[in-house]
Amino acid sequence: MGRPMLRLHLPVLLAALTMLAAWGRPAEASAQAEAPRYVGSAVCAGCHPGQYERYRQYSKKAHSSRGVKLMAKGLTPEELASCYGCHTTGYGKPGGFTDFAATPELADAGCEVCHGPGSAHVDAGGDPALIKNKLAMADCEGCHNAERVRNFNFKPMLFAGAH
Repeated sequence: MGRPMLRLHLPVLLAALTMLAAWGRPAEASAQAEAPRYVGSAVCAGCHPGQYERYRQYSKKAHSSRGVKLMAKGLTPEELASCYGCHTTGYGKPGGFTDFAATPELADAGCEVCHGPGSAHVDAGGDPALIKNKLAMADCEGCHNAERVRNFNFKPMLFAGAH
């Protein structure tokens, strides 16, 4: 006698394929949900009050959205997006600045522009391994590069008045 043939019905086969396809999705969704997100500089003030006060008082970054708001009406959407990239926190990145109404806590270039999204750091009680601590000039060059120095007459400021 031969082996019995396994006969799958189309509905059973489709259900099995659907279950297999969905199998990895919860882990993917969970990993995305756990990715660090931007929290805004005011959250940093709770543990870093001295740095936050110096940032608010002396850093041009702390008020960087003012100029963008003043110039916005005369800019194309592409030009405005280019401004947001350096004058806000996390623009174009998951959980970053989207607009002044929806994400006002990220409207200026805050702590997380240099130190990265802070949610994991905050959620872990300030674990220094979960935030970028050691900064180098290369970290500044995304915005403070030769072209912008020529166009806007500014220079990289590694400490920017906060530290």
